[in-house]
Amino acid sequence: MASVATEERGMEDGIGDATNGGSEISRIDLRTALKDCSTSLYLFLNNRFSEALDILSPWRYESVYHAMGYSSILLMQAGMTFEPKDIETATVALKEALDTCQKFRKRTSVFETLTNMLTMRTSEQMSEEEMHAELCYAETLLFKAALTFIEDESMIGFIKGGIKMRTSYQIFVECQNMLASKQSKGEESDTLVHFAGGVCMGIGSFNLMLSLFPARVLRLLEFMGFSGDREVGLTQLRQGASSASLRSILNTLTLLMFHTYVSVILGTGEGNLSEAEALLEPYIDQFPNGSLILFYVARIAVLKGNFEMAQSKFLECIAAQQEWRQIHHLCYWELMWTYSFQQDWLEAYRYADLLCKESKWSQAIYVFQKASILCMLPEEEVKKTGEDVVELYRKVESLRLRFAGKSVPTEKFAARKARRYCSPNPVKLVVPALEMMYVWNGFTTVGKRPELNENILRTIEHAEEELKNDSNPSEYHIDDQCLVQMLKGLCLRHLGRHLEAEACFSHVISREKSISYDLYLVPFSMYELGLLYQQQGDIEKAIKHFENAKVNYKDYSMESRLHFRIHAALSSLDAAANKGQQNHSAA
Repeated sequence: MASVATEERGMEDGIGDATNGGSEISRIDLRTALKDCSTSLYLFLNNRFSEALDILSPWRYESVYHAMGYSSILLMQAGMTFEPKDIETATVALKEALDTCQKFRKRTSVFETLTNMLTMRTSEQMSEEEMHAELCYAETLLFKAALTFIEDESMIGFIKGGIKMRTSYQIFVECQNMLASKQSKGEESDTLVHFAGGVCMGIGSFNLMLSLFPARVLRLLEFMGFSGDREVGLTQLRQGASSASLRSILNTLTLLMFHTYVSVILGTGEGNLSEAEALLEPYIDQFPNGSLILFYVARIAVLKGNFEMAQSKFLECIAAQQEWRQIHHLCYWELMWTYSFQQDWLEAYRYADLLCKESKWSQAIYVFQKASILCMLPEEEVKKTGEDVVELYRKVESLRLRFAGKSVPTEKFAARKARRYCSPNPVKLVVPALEMMYVWNGFTTVGKRPELNENILRTIEHAEEELKNDSNPSEYHIDDQCLVQMLKGLCLRHLGRHLEAEACFSHVISREKSISYDLYLVPFSMYELGLLYQQQGDIEKAIKHFENAKVNYKDYSMESRLHFRIHAALSSLDAAANKGQQNHSAA
């Protein structure tokens, strides 16, 4: 193991300067533990996952950092595979990690415990090792909460996970106060830098996550002891990402996830790609073949509309390692969408089929997606694949997952749409792959490529014409017509044809009482009309439509997702207004 540590000595920004692996050291002190974890993290980012675990495993019962690092890698694997054996292994590792952290936390008397309930502990009361034990305990408890949501689908499990999250949050706040106390006295040390990086990641992640929630949910969470401020979250994570700490790359990855996924799917479809590129740049040279780095390079290319480069980078990511096949599955998902954006349905089908065969993450979505892509192909092409579209749709309901007794919203949506095929006389879905593209906010992405947007618009107009000429309309006819109008409006808006887009969205809203099944179309069209007015600078009309969609509709598919998007849109308007006021004051 000495040769591995020597090889990794040249790392930058606090990830390097590692000594020999833990198995050759007679005792583990805080500095040695941090160096071992730096070496392990370096190996992990270079696709050497088993070696990363080997560094941490021997000392996971004697070091809080070894315990936390070891269990977090296993948790990541469990979250990607959904394999019961991986979930069980991660569960055991996290419980052991909590026990290890508990051994090193400051022991308190009953009197001290009661005092601590009224006042936060200070750094003077704890050694630096005990402070790091608190931090690692909070991180591991948060990981355990995440796994609780996966392993225990009952409401009791959901409550247990929530309690763990609340306790974790409170400890992070306590750690932040201890750090502030140290810094106010001008105290500095090489180990305190790593503690500060962990505080930034904990406080930043919680604030960023909570800031996404609509006001009604956030008010409830604040009552439970949580609070969220997006700017605080971003500032903390940026500070952690720029530090020379063990967790700098972890702060970076959290920001990348926010900019390239969370803000795209749960926001208005736009992420801060310039910041994402700047954050990633230092690591591209450092880990040129690192699968996580290659994956984010490709993901940013997707969001910029450079689908050809993205496809090349995803294939590089797949070729970079074979140990964690689940990273391949993430690439398959993205490749499926890039080819869908280009309407290369056969290639999109190939990756959807691979997901069905290899990944257990969401079989209901994968099977529905595969069937929906096949629906976009001519009948003769479908026959060549050997697939039965009707049978695929009929499988969807039985493949759904449940968490805390609740259905996954996108799976529930897919199952509702697939019900058309459960009757003896199935009614075909209209442009289902494009409808799912909207569910994942893909129209904003494909809107970066006007020529591809035009191609999709032609496909939608062809479906519109077929519905108009349908001599034997089904009970879904009005719903299908309204779906086509909403998707057409999206394409037109991204092409700058605003009056035509407004007419499409208004048409859907006007048919509200005629829609029988796809009740989501009206509130979503109202939201899209709000975005159109916002784009045109008519803020008053935009807010009116956002509020109308939020307040006056309920009990429709993906309601929570729309509320997240409305919250993001209103937040962006508030931010723009505040910035305008600041500029005016400065002038």
